[in-house]
Amino acid sequence: MNRLLATLIMAPVQAGAFSMAFPVDCTLKDTCFIQQFMDRDPSGGVSDFTCGTLSYDGHKGTDIALPTLRAMQGGVEVTSAAAGVVRGVRDGMPDISRRDPAAPPLAGRDCGNGVVIDHGDGWETQYCHMARGSIRHKAGDQITAGESLGLIGLSGNTEFPHLHISVRKDGIEVDPFDPDGTTTCDEGPAPALWADPIAYTPGGLIGAGFADHIPQWEAIKAGLAQPPLTPTAPALVIWAQYFGLRQGDALRFHILGPQGTVLQETVTVDRQQAQGFRAIGKKLRAPNWAAGHYDGRITLIRSGSEIDQISTTLTISR
Repeated sequence: MNRLLATLIMAPVQAGAFSMAFPVDCTLKDTCFIQQFMDRDPSGGVSDFTCGTLSYDGHKGTDIALPTLRAMQGGVEVTSAAAGVVRGVRDGMPDISRRDPAAPPLAGRDCGNGVVIDHGDGWETQYCHMARGSIRHKAGDQITAGESLGLIGLSGNTEFPHLHISVRKDGIEVDPFDPDGTTTCDEGPAPALWADPIAYTPGGLIGAGFADHIPQWEAIKAGLAQPPLTPTAPALVIWAQYFGLRQGDALRFHILGPQGTVLQETVTVDRQQAQGFRAIGKKLRAPNWAAGHYDGRITLIRSGSEIDQISTTLTISR
């Protein structure tokens, strides 16, 4: 990628000219994650600010995602990244995936329900895909940094619950992770617009559970994929939900039960995926599963190094 060209078209600005608070009331790598960064490759390829793959062609913002629809339905606040004046709002669009046959036409409203805030001196932020009926302000309202704007939703052109936040200076998009356009593939990030540093996570594990069968992807995304298991369950299955996986990544599954190791297996990922899941299991061969506590652990390995790990537990009663 021509980094100079990327710098020219991304409106490089002096670091420190504008400061932003994290715009979602969640904990990164726990209750939320950054699914996609701004695309820094102007050639038609894809590159985030680290020259990684967490973006898609032409993406002009940062996507802060929730792991499940259940998390969205619990209500997750979107907050203003900085003080300013509300320039415009939209509300009333339904929370529905664009893949759902019942989704209405977007008619140019890809952002869904959202808010635009003018911060002065040419700076502006836009918040997209918010929940219907949750917008708390109207045009002209004065907003303080960290003030609630509404809730994360599933409105507009999206397939998963998340906030898309765009940052603009004089009408041109700016990457909040590399505003002056000086980041290179081999260096740490340049001074960012974030008031508190945000570590780059190059993909990871966002959910795990046990089941008595291979769960459906829709059930995992909904947060409904971990039913209770009985001693006579036909199988003991462990699954992991992930984001940002690359071809060649490996998922190492391990289940430790009351009588020792139940299952240990490594699965290699055959293609890049923005989101997905893998599940493996063991069929019941004895009359019953041993009563007691089962610990499941999934480890994500990339180029021989562990980059993430997640655990899940299960108790089978007599």
